[in-house]
Amino acid sequence: MTAIDPHLQYTNSYNATEEDYMHQEEDWDRDLLLDPAWEKQQRKTFTAWCNSHLRKAGTQIENIEEDFRNGLKLMLLLEVISGERLPKPDKGKMRFHKIANVNKALDFIASKGVKLVSIGAEEIVDGNLKMTLGMIWTIILRFAIQDISVEETSAKEGLLLWCQRKTAPYRNVNVQNFHISWKDGLALCALIHRHRPDLIDYSKLRKDDPIGNLNTAFDVAEKFLDIPKMLDAEDIVNTPKPDEKAIMTYVSCFYHAFAGAEQAETAANRICKVLAVNQENEKLMEEYEKLASELLEWIRRTIPWLENKTPEKAMSAMQKKLEDFRDYRRVHKPPRVQEKCQLEINFNTLQTKLRLSNRPAFMPSEGKMVSDIANAWKGLEQVEKGYEEWLLLEIRRLERLEHLAEKFRQKATLHESWTRGKEELLSQRDYESASLMEIRALVRKHEAFESDLAAHQDRVEQIAAIAQELNELDYHDAAAVNSRCQAICDQWDTLGTLTQKRRDALERVEKLLETIDQLYLEFAKRAAPFNNWMDGATEDLQDMFIVHSIEEIQEIGRISVDISSSLEDQMNHLKQYEQNIISYKTNIDKLEGDHQLIQESLIFDNKHTSYSMEHIRVGWEQLLTTIARTINEVENQILTRDAKGISQEQMNEFRASFNHFDRKRNGMMDPDDFRACLISMGYDLGEVEFARIMTLVDSNNTGVVTFQAFIDFMTRETAETDTAEQVMASFKILASDKSYITIEELRRELPPEQAEYCISRMTKYMGADTVSGALDYVSFSSALYGESDL
Repeated sequence: MTAIDPHLQYTNSYNATEEDYMHQEEDWDRDLLLDPAWEKQQRKTFTAWCNSHLRKAGTQIENIEEDFRNGLKLMLLLEVISGERLPKPDKGKMRFHKIANVNKALDFIASKGVKLVSIGAEEIVDGNLKMTLGMIWTIILRFAIQDISVEETSAKEGLLLWCQRKTAPYRNVNVQNFHISWKDGLALCALIHRHRPDLIDYSKLRKDDPIGNLNTAFDVAEKFLDIPKMLDAEDIVNTPKPDEKAIMTYVSCFYHAFAGAEQAETAANRICKVLAVNQENEKLMEEYEKLASELLEWIRRTIPWLENKTPEKAMSAMQKKLEDFRDYRRVHKPPRVQEKCQLEINFNTLQTKLRLSNRPAFMPSEGKMVSDIANAWKGLEQVEKGYEEWLLLEIRRLERLEHLAEKFRQKATLHESWTRGKEELLSQRDYESASLMEIRALVRKHEAFESDLAAHQDRVEQIAAIAQELNELDYHDAAAVNSRCQAICDQWDTLGTLTQKRRDALERVEKLLETIDQLYLEFAKRAAPFNNWMDGATEDLQDMFIVHSIEEIQEIGRISVDISSSLEDQMNHLKQYEQNIISYKTNIDKLEGDHQLIQESLIFDNKHTSYSMEHIRVGWEQLLTTIARTINEVENQILTRDAKGISQEQMNEFRASFNHFDRKRNGMMDPDDFRACLISMGYDLGEVEFARIMTLVDSNNTGVVTFQAFIDFMTRETAETDTAEQVMASFKILASDKSYITIEELRRELPPEQAEYCISRMTKYMGADTVSGALDYVSFSSALYGESDL
């Protein structure tokens, strides 16, 4: 330490350079010997500075060299500015009492690392102005200027650099020192405008009005910034070189006022960022709950419709049911498949964001877990499969009924056509006037008719059997079938009776007419069976139908991704595959149309393949869901990488290490493989440490480590995250170091939306120092990170 001139000089040993103190000593020498104007400025400035602190204790000084003589207010000033308690002062009024009190104050200053040279308590007690001013300047340096350091400069240089940076954009301002650079008042106005542009209209200030500029700055600072008026405008303007210590003292008040505001702004920004994360997460939770509710409600409404297996009697009504089901498959279900897939993606993305921001995992409302939705969806598809099988079986039944009904109509029509006119023919009495030859011809003709009649007996029985089957199968037009069948049977009985009567008549006549043409009779006998066979063959040909079969399509293959490429390249690669899969939907739709045509053609069996349209449809939907989940996994890895500051190379290294030790290729590692993986990455693991790590990566004791758990662990090991303690510290700054924060402070320091967010969720502060409107920001901060309940 450089020696100090004993003429009332002072120095100290805090964070200032030796050169600083040499300059201060030279300036102080000039103060003592040369310029009374500086003494006047220092008296006014130092008095105002002391009062700005003493008023916090409910007192002030009027005369700086008189009011500190007994040491009482000097000790009180040191207690206010340091926040510490000094020894109890002596209450006596004798000179030695005053000296004792002043010495207590000087000892306290010295205890803070300040080395006072030639400053004695006797001079202060005697009211020595020069010594008193020197002592106060030492206090100002230690408690108001010492901690001002920008870019590791000394206090004075730091304060000057701060002023230069803040006023650099302003016209007519060039801060180079703490004396003449401030004479025109523009530098002070620029400082105020830079931080509070609402208080001063800088564009209206003139360089040729220094007194007006200075008074504007003094008045605004006193009224709005709680900085007392420490200088006199006329003294500064009329002094060739204003006192540097007075200017530094006054400007340091601006530094502390605005530095505190900037610190509060930084704290507010941090809080806003944390609250924005919570608000976004809550919005995602609400969207998940809404989408889950809508999907579950749709499933709840759809299942009863699919469970309703009330058969229809008419084929047209059943065909309408089938068409409605196909519309459900083609039109109504696909968007719900997308919603289910999107719901799972949203859930995974939300959980990733919560993990990255140190928030507790999201637990959906009861019954709305992803597993609940998956179970409901599985139940829907089971009911859907059963409904489709029932539809096809029922349509086959109705097809069988229609086929039987058509067969009945064909046979009935053929039989009715054959019997048309037969009653009139059998009722003829043409044999009465016929010759023997004609009689024999009539007999043979009648025998042929009887043979034909016997041949048609099977057809009548078939008609009756078909009618019986239609009744048993509950054919919708059974009444008409029964009526027609009964008419055929009644007519058949009539024909039998008439046939027998005519035979009897012909036999009686035949005995009289022995010469009937035998050859014609033989021909008739041979022709009748042939004709009957022809009729039967025609019926059989009309009764035939063919069942066809088709080839089914092959299963769609899986895709793979090269993990050596960047996550963005993988994302683009996957999205290209996803687009190709979506574009293939037109082929599925065409195949659905072909499948429908095949079913309508009554082709139900395909011997060439074991796959059905259901296999193809479900396979395509599963492929679409799989590629969407894979894309979501890569998106979550990008989120993890960006949020945690993990590089692409680190992410690739993590993934390659995991894949190497994923020996079963099932996306999981056994504990032994996981331990080998960690050792390969440089971890020196004992049993206790490895057991601790396993509780982190396998909290549910499943016995395996998933890829996501591995990535979460590695990112926690390599990246920093915001914490509840950081948020508490930020709120404490906004609350001016109080244990609580008021509604007014929240609304003043935070944007409206986030201020109201805090107010609505913070609980009332219950501490002993509580005031009206006090809120508990500590429990609120903990709740943000899941450490307590809001």
